[in-house]
Amino acid sequence: METVERTVGAYEAKTKLPQLLEEVAKGEKIVITKHGVPVAMLVPYIKTKRPDPQEAVEALRKWQAEHRLSLGGLTIRELIEEGRR
Repeated sequence: METVERTVGAYEAKTKLPQLLEEVAKGEKIVITKHGVPVAMLVPYIKTKRPDPQEAVEALRKWQAEHRLSLGGLTIRELIEEGRR
């Protein structure tokens, strides 16, 4: 479905909000202007999947195992201690 974009003034948006929300729910994008200047856009809500924390931790551990820092033999602990001096 192709989305359509149209423009309405702030007063019209205020007075016709329920109708505008119905149009947005059908996929339309609506730009709201104030004195002819765009200030907001109503767009359809897209539900996103929240990442699983355990999957995020596993992905981070995998990344860490594949990417090592090149610190000239220094450890992270040594760098932290050096920064505290």
